[in-house]
Amino acid sequence: LGEPQIDTASIDNAALALENKSYFIRRVGTDGFRIGYQPTVKKVVNDRRASLDEETEIIPAMRSLVKKEFERGAIVSPVWFPDDSTAVQDTPRLTLVVVDPAVEWTGKGPIREQIAEWTRRRGNSDRLYPAALVWCLKKPGRELREKVELWLAWRRVQKEVSEGTLGGEFDQADIADIRQNVAGAETAAEDEVWGGYRYAVILDRNEPDWLKVIDLGAGHSSSGEALSGRVITALKTEGLLSESVGAGYIERHWPPALKESGAWPLSSLRKSFLDGSLTRLLDPDTTLRRKIVEFVARGDFGLASNLKPGGTYERVWFAEEIGPEEVSFEPQVFLLLKDKARSLKKPPEPGGGTTLLPEPITYPPPEPGPVTPPTPPGEQVPTGSTRTFHISGEVPPEIWNRIGIKIIPKLRSGRDLQVNVSFTVTVDGQQAHNFQAELRQILAELNLSEKIKIN
Repeated sequence: LGEPQIDTASIDNAALALENKSYFIRRVGTDGFRIGYQPTVKKVVNDRRASLDEETEIIPAMRSLVKKEFERGAIVSPVWFPDDSTAVQDTPRLTLVVVDPAVEWTGKGPIREQIAEWTRRRGNSDRLYPAALVWCLKKPGRELREKVELWLAWRRVQKEVSEGTLGGEFDQADIADIRQNVAGAETAAEDEVWGGYRYAVILDRNEPDWLKVIDLGAGHSSSGEALSGRVITALKTEGLLSESVGAGYIERHWPPALKESGAWPLSSLRKSFLDGSLTRLLDPDTTLRRKIVEFVARGDFGLASNLKPGGTYERVWFAEEIGPEEVSFEPQVFLLLKDKARSLKKPPEPGGGTTLLPEPITYPPPEPGPVTPPTPPGEQVPTGSTRTFHISGEVPPEIWNRIGIKIIPKLRSGRDLQVNVSFTVTVDGQQAHNFQAELRQILAELNLSEKIKIN
């Protein structure tokens, strides 16, 4: 019997909390509770949870759940739970690295030192694109592990009930609620992945150890966005990632060392967007290729290829339409400042003087071959006749680039052009695995994984 001043709401809260944890208290109706000798299913769940094996059940389930949540609607393909720095490829595109759920980010100590080292170096060599890495780490605490354990225990009890090995000594009302409890435990575990992985760590050269930490805040699996998208949104909000890039931005950040030459190699330009020099781009290759085509067509910049000893180029494009295939991220392809491109395209002055126009491409005369007899008078070559040429043979390394500049454009003037490649290379046995992984990554970036095989 309570005093008149007692707060009955506190009694309800205490009773509900006690019923949630106890093994012999059941709810009756909406407001009642009954204490009895018959145990509830929660006792069995707790027993099954205590019997879970960490290495074969708990850790694999945690990793699987994290992968499922990050893959759902993923904007960027993540790298999963790397054991060392070599497991994270050095590629020219934004890479989400999801750290193992057993690792807790405290903001200091050995984990921070390790992430800093892996960001700057891959194995024994410096990374070319350190700013391309976005590390996703879990906050300290056992919440995710406990919720996964509870979910696994409820699933095991559900399986035992369906197989008929459990249920004789339990109230039927408890058995009926098992499916609902399994679904609730799974949802709670999913929400904890969103709430637990709240730290994104990226390269920032202004920080003492080059690491900048972004707290994503509390998340929820029902928010309607992807977990990887949540990270991307946070980077954009902080001004650390852009969808595109303008001509003015590139011109303002033109390297002082290249001002005089007015030429910026495209390989170096792309690298600047992922080494911390310029803002990050989600996919630099696709974005820059599309924007450079626009810049050249509008006359904002020029494009040139193959620098010659006299300071001229084999080919120059400026204020004209070009195809995306001309934009190749190689050391011998250059983005030109407007004035530089205009001077290279300017026609020679009357009366002589050296020209800065690219030299015309000359092709060697065809090799002697069988002479085709002339068509006899009165006969005509059939209108629809065609010939198919097959070109094959070994190409020396020093003229590989010239194949793409001279032969392929000529072949494209025909029809039904097909190009096949065959490469043979020998590498050290200890490096073979990483070498093959990097090749597969490059083919994936070029969308050639299904067309080119590695044996």
